[in-house]
This record gives sequence, C-alpha cells and structure tokens, in this order.
Amino acid sequence: MASLTTFSDEALIALDTLAGRAGNLFAPTLRLGVTGLSRAGKTVFISALVHNLVHGGRLPLFEAQKSGRIARAYLEHQPDDQVPRFQYEDHVAALVEERRWPESTRAISELRLTVDYESASGWGRLFSRGRLSIDIVDYPGEWLLDLPLLGKSYAEFSREAFELAELPVRSELARDWRALADTVDADAEADEMQARRLFEAFAAYLRAGKTDASALSTLPPGRFLMPGDLEGSPALTFAPLPGLDPQARARPGSLRAMMERRYEAYKTHVVKPFFREHVTRLDRQIVLVDAMQALNAGAGAVADLERALTEILACFRPGRGNLVSDLFARRIDRILIAATKADHIHHESHDRLQAIVRRLADRAIARADFTGAAVDVVAMAAVRATREGTVKQNGDTLPVIIGTPLAGETIAGEAFDGERETAIFPGDLPARPAAVLEQAARAGEPPIRFVRFRPPRLERGADGATLSLPHIRLDRALQFLLGDRLA
Repeated sequence: MASLTTFSDEALIALDTLAGRAGNLFAPTLRLGVTGLSRAGKTVFISALVHNLVHGGRLPLFEAQKSGRIARAYLEHQPDDQVPRFQYEDHVAALVEERRWPESTRAISELRLTVDYESASGWGRLFSRGRLSIDIVDYPGEWLLDLPLLGKSYAEFSREAFELAELPVRSELARDWRALADTVDADAEADEMQARRLFEAFAAYLRAGKTDASALSTLPPGRFLMPGDLEGSPALTFAPLPGLDPQARARPGSLRAMMERRYEAYKTHVVKPFFREHVTRLDRQIVLVDAMQALNAGAGAVADLERALTEILACFRPGRGNLVSDLFARRIDRILIAATKADHIHHESHDRLQAIVRRLADRAIARADFTGAAVDVVAMAAVRATREGTVKQNGDTLPVIIGTPLAGETIAGEAFDGERETAIFPGDLPARPAAVLEQAARAGEPPIRFVRFRPPRLERGADGATLSLPHIRLDRALQFLLGDRLA
C-alpha cells in the first residue's frame, strides 16, 4: 500500500506524540481504539466494559479484577474537549431499563475511565502510583476503510470501485449507478447537476450494500453513508467514473477534473485529519466483527468481510518501538479481532466461530507488517442476551439457547413480537472454517441462520442492586487489551 502520510503529516504526528508522552510521565494513560463495521456492537462493547469495571462484574479471566487488585474504577472528564463524549449513561439506561440495543456509532466519541489498582509486584508498588487512565476512542469502521484512499489516485479509486461493483454479490445493487455512469463523458464540461446525480446513484448503491440482506463491509467512502455536517458539501459530491486512463491528465474544466478535485478535497479535509488526529494516537485497538450477519447473507458477504478486514488492519501502525522512537510516534502493540454476538449460538460452536474469524483475519495479518505487535482473535458477546438449555425432541436431547427475539424476527415463518421468550436450536457451525464458504457457495444459502435477541433482563443481588451486565469472554478481551498495563 502506498504511504498514507507526507513528511509534513509525520512532523505534526511527532509533535503531538511528544506532547502526549510528556503528559504521560505524570498521569499514565492508554488510548484504546474501538472500531468495527456497522452493527458489530461497538457501543455495546464500550458500555459493557465500563459497566463491569465500575460495578465489579464477574471477570474471572481478567487477572487484576480476579485477584482483587483493582481498588476502584470510575469515569473522569475526557481530555479532548473538541471530541464528543461517549454517552455511557444513556446507553446503559437503554440496555438495562428499556432492554433495547443503543443507537449505533455514527461519529467519533471518547470516554475516560480511570482505574486505581495495586501492582502485582513489589517493584511496581514502589515506583508506580497504581493509577491508569484509559481513554476509549469509539469510531466507525466505515471511516477507517477510507484510509486506503490516501494512497490512491482518483483514477485508481474509480477503477477499483467498478471492479468491486462487477462482483456477483454487488452487481444488482450497483446496476442503476453503473448504467448512469456509462452515459457520461468524463471529458465533457463539468456540470453540477450531473455530478450530483452520479453521487446520489453511487451513494444509493453503497446504502443498499449495508442492508441485512446484503451485509457488505467494504463500502468506501465512509462519509457517504455517515455524512454528518458535511452533507451536501462539494467534498462529498463526487463519484467514480468509468474507463479513466491513469496516465492521462484531466482536461481543465471537465467532469473528470471536477470529480478529481473533490476526491482530493475529501482526502485532505476529511480522511487525513481523522487519521492524524485519532488513529495515529492509539496504543491498543479492538476490531469488532459481526460475522453472524455476514454468515446469514452468504458466501459473498463473508468474502467481503475478509476484504474489509484486510484493508482495516493494513491502516494501523502496529509494532513496538524503543525509548527514542516512542517519543515521536505511537505504535499499536496489541490488536484484538473480536467476533461478536457469540450468545446467538450454543457454546459448543464458540470455538468454531472463533476459528472462522481467525481464518478471515489470517490473510490480513499476513499482508500487514505486524512486527512486534501481538494480534489475537476471540469469539465473544459483550452483553449476553441468551442463556443455554436443553430440550427433548423425538427422543433426542438438543442444546438450545433461550432468549427474547427482537420484534419482527422470524423462524420457520413464525414472527416474534419482542416480548415472548423462546428456546431456539440455532444449529451448529461447521467444524472446518473453510466449510462455511464451501457450503454457502454450493447450496446458495448459508449453512446456518441466526436471529437477533433483546438485551437480557438483569438479575438483582440479595441487596436489591442490579448486577453487572452478563457477557461471554469480555474478561478475556480485557486481559489481552489491558492486563499487562495493570500488572
């Protein structure tokens, strides 16, 4: 991949890092990036992480908590006044009181969680204050998928967009946009209304790719799906053009020149500041993956998820520096890829789900230079919406999951109202990860289908207090991401 930054970008990054390291001498801080594609559960993960630490949740694999070395965990004011606060209280109220999943991430937000702890070693207790501030940075994975654009020209971006649109899983979704694009002359005089029609058709294709039926993951530019206050601006009113010669220069005043200028403006004013001000400041990263949704949609969606993972991981700055280099450039030394919604299947399939996602990540890890960085994969549910049980059917004992399906979910033609709890046999994931793709491709249908559930009704302790949010392997994720910093 071409370089994502210029010399001047690196100089600004170095100055910012140096200032941050100076502050770290007096108040140790770890910046944890949380990302994933839409509906992967970023908001739920952060809410559950904070809730379990603040309320002393059951985290047997999180050593600092298990050993009783965490004195308390509490929220503080975040240091970045220009970044919106992650509305933790609202999200927990939605989960606990209303039993509904909170709204998805649509912009960047941040939250500071501070942990007072006792070091496990005598030397640590002697030289450490026993306090770590964790700045949790929540941002959409769609924005991260824009970062490869920094190393691509407009002609390259256009060529790749049309190549992707020809794939079987996308061709029907992109039909109207491609038909419109085939009618334009890139060398004709620039026309604002024509540019707008092309943009609207291209954006409609991207939105169609996000539906449950398609479940596509690689859909840049990300701000076309989440424009925010940039909606309608020229920097967001462009689209790929077909048949561009990458060696030829755009004729001044032409449609291609207009589109190319706006594409470069998008990179300069939208993508590059996000990379420089947020991604390059991270110390640890978790990438949440909704493999269930991709499996539901079939082989094409699973292959697209693998493509997205490859591009996402290639954008990070992984590795471990030395005393001198760390003063001027942060490196992400631990990356966790988490397959979410493990509570939608029986625990016997958890390891199989984890193996499927590990296979999807293998190529991405191989292509990215992860020298010095630890990478792990886990199947988890930050909030467990189901419990397990067994039922007798025709003399056989079947393992089931028990929960309240969301209103509108259906199984074998039966629709649920969002109130009635039911036992569901979800089926088994194939023991061999490659079989997921093979079965889907051969049968035209995914090998197993999943339904979505409402958040659980929380139990109360003997004193009447609401217990912490239940989970699957959240403690393992915390140990990988934070355990060494609380040792």
